[in-house]
Amino acid sequence: MARDRSPIVKQSRREGYALHPKAAKIMVRKSGIPGQHAGMRAGKPSLYNTQLREKQKVRRTYGLLEKQFARLMKEASRREGLAGENLLKLLELRLDNTVYRAGFATSRRQARQLVGHGHFTLNDKRVDIPSIRVKAGDIIAVRAKSLKGGFFSNLSDIAAQNSQKDLGWLKADIKKATITITGIPARDEAEEDINEQLIVEYYSR
Repeated sequence: MARDRSPIVKQSRREGYALHPKAAKIMVRKSGIPGQHAGMRAGKPSLYNTQLREKQKVRRTYGLLEKQFARLMKEASRREGLAGENLLKLLELRLDNTVYRAGFATSRRQARQLVGHGHFTLNDKRVDIPSIRVKAGDIIAVRAKSLKGGFFSNLSDIAAQNSQKDLGWLKADIKKATITITGIPARDEAEEDINEQLIVEYYSR
């Protein structure tokens, strides 16, 4: 499974946006573009660069590679409605993002790892593909074997520390270690501070 292995803090500084909880802490005291000659690149960014940076920010936030993201954008453009909003909905409906949103992981990177290691079932079938798209009526659960020890033995503490805003499209049951998909994400339930129109314009060049 291909992954972006570059340091998440370095990525966050490049985008000016905390892509991971630990990046938020470090960026309080150390921000700005990383690199020895970063200061020489200062100046008013072009429209293209603004569009590029927004695309990179969202792509890295959700943990996709470039080809994956481009394919998702094509699909979003073909669907009825606004392409930008469709893109965000497709990103939110990824299995790894759903696990993170439900509070079963502290970050999307961790959620992707947990799914990849086969700790979850989808409608009673073991899954290990983070990019699987969930739909209304699906039930995601931590495997019984995974609940017996290790990471999930303190799931209630993890969920408490990783409190997410209330989401209308999923319902998490910490005691049963299940996530039920009840609908489709609304635009305002995606990550904040995203200008999806810039991404649409980037791919429309």
